[in-house]
Amino acid sequence: MLEQAIRQCPAELWDDDHYGNRFWHISYHVLFYTHLYLAPTEQDFVPWEQGRENQQFLGPLLWPPHTPPDLSNPYTPEAVLEYLALVEQQVGPRLQAEKFDVESGFYWLSFNRAELHLYNLRHLQHHTGQLIERLREATGQGVDWVGKG
Repeated sequence: MLEQAIRQCPAELWDDDHYGNRFWHISYHVLFYTHLYLAPTEQDFVPWEQGRENQQFLGPLLWPPHTPPDLSNPYTPEAVLEYLALVEQQVGPRLQAEKFDVESGFYWLSFNRAELHLYNLRHLQHHTGQLIERLREATGQGVDWVGKG
């Protein structure tokens, strides 16, 4: 459903700052964290080669000097769809190798890997729904429900 929202997003909405966070930025944000939390630990995470420093944050940095991310060079829909494909390719193998009853691997998330994956899905669904609603409001179109895939 995220893929459909990205594909259906008109060019004028892609980088529109009317909503605060831009469509492309939310798309990248949710893919970054979905990708991150598929890694066994923070140290094992291998960032996407096209990733840009601090662009995963939707607001100012959590540490001084608390500057907002540089959004002057938006990702294209094609680049974000490439990232989506990379993340999708990792889901099956990562989950098959998963040990669900161990710690999350991320010091800021104090639960086990099973709970981490539920957390990750909830985050993905939240932002996907946000983008679909934004798309519907701007264009009158939604996306098709994807029940499996």
